[in-house]
Amino acid sequence: MVGNSRLHWALFIDKTLYSTGDTFHLSASIIQQLAQCPTLDNWLTAISLPNNLPITPDYPIPLILASVVPSQTALWQSYPHLHIITLEDVPLQRMYPTLGIDRALAVWGAGITWGFPILVIDAGTALTFTGADNHQCFVGGAILPGLGLQFASLGQKTGQLPLLKPGLMISLPLHFAMNTSDAIQSGVIYTLLSGIKDFIEAWWRLFPGSQVVMTGGDSNLLKTYLYQQVPDIAERLIVDNYLIFQGIGNIVIK
Repeated sequence: MVGNSRLHWALFIDKTLYSTGDTFHLSASIIQQLAQCPTLDNWLTAISLPNNLPITPDYPIPLILASVVPSQTALWQSYPHLHIITLEDVPLQRMYPTLGIDRALAVWGAGITWGFPILVIDAGTALTFTGADNHQCFVGGAILPGLGLQFASLGQKTGQLPLLKPGLMISLPLHFAMNTSDAIQSGVIYTLLSGIKDFIEAWWRLFPGSQVVMTGGDSNLLKTYLYQQVPDIAERLIVDNYLIFQGIGNIVIK
């Protein structure tokens, strides 16, 4: 899965999700090397797969690709044994044409794993909300800048505000801060948590008792914050960072 900031990979062996990981987007030269020789040995070098895999070193690795970055998708076109997943492959009903394939796969994987109806909160570069009802129909969702992107926008687009990164604080900051860094933390974190709370409560009004699943790089951190702010909601949240791969596996790995 090619995300906005990183490449998320999963290795399936005999229809079983064997290993997962994350890396930066691969360069054009590395992708070309893999295309010319798509063996396990080359993949071990490219993304640091686990050692001692039950696969022969010269085995050509098939690739299932989903991507939200068109320039990256283009680089992979030369790879042999390539299957690119599009919205047409996802069994979810009523999707709009520009829905991100990452969102579609995540909500499909979540529904297959945890049951429909389902709401997925993906806490990545963008923070997205994606829902599906008990008939496996897309309900809708929302998109806003994620935690890191909000910090980055203040640090990069202002003259004097510092550039902060997520995870600097595990405990919630004071609402009314006494220095600039804490003021940024307070403003970004509390408004983000309030937005998440609002969307979850709106979802439960539509589908009482249904599951809400968080995924993405900031999911554990945001759940930690939610426990301190709204523990009754946080206790009901599931964190599952394999949703997209579960969606891919259900669609392609037969």
